[in-house]
Amino acid sequence: MEKIIMKATLRMERGKNSCKRLRKTGQIPGVIYKDGEEGTSVFVDGKTLWHALHTEAGEHAVISLDIQGGAKTSEKTVITHEIQIDPVSDKIIHIDFHEISLTELIKVSVPVHTKGDSIGIKEGGVLNLVVWELQVECLALDIPENITVNIESLKVGDSVYIKDIPNPPKVKILGDPEQLILGVIPPHAEAEVAPAPAVEGEAAVGVEPEVIKKGKIEEEGEEAAAEEK
Repeated sequence: MEKIIMKATLRMERGKNSCKRLRKTGQIPGVIYKDGEEGTSVFVDGKTLWHALHTEAGEHAVISLDIQGGAKTSEKTVITHEIQIDPVSDKIIHIDFHEISLTELIKVSVPVHTKGDSIGIKEGGVLNLVVWELQVECLALDIPENITVNIESLKVGDSVYIKDIPNPPKVKILGDPEQLILGVIPPHAEAEVAPAPAVEGEAAVGVEPEVIKKGKIEEEGEEAAAEEK
């Protein structure tokens, strides 16, 4: 995975009115967080951000922020932590970044994808995907787009657990080895299968780097959706 270079500008003004003015000019307000440090307020170009998040890496994109506006230009390597979307316009209205090190292992959640046509499904069975994301540990540039599970050989009644999934190159899949990921069930059993409990450490929104604790979201970010309605 390659780094994406993107410009950012320090925000000297903070608050909802300042953020509203930025959005009207196509800029997206955001905050860069790092363990034990106060967040750095910035803004980035909305179109550039959209393109950065729609590469193959998606929200796992490693971004090199070229930050301007201070006494001197600085550079920070970040990944997205939380993206706030306006529920009406479906546009990004605020973004949180987390600063990372390219030489430090991080923990993120990536989606589970299936590959192949299951024997059991061809016979009338139903694929029951229990866990939609898995937490992995790796370097930032080695984050996989997804964890792919080959289901071609699965028959009705067969299941796949974390222990059955091989680790991708340079990546370690985390979690209880006995955690059920998916299975092929008889059609009549589909309605009887209860949802599995969430995997410990699984991200609720976007990527959750465990090496960096989530900072307190600014008031301006929390109020953004309401003021854009």
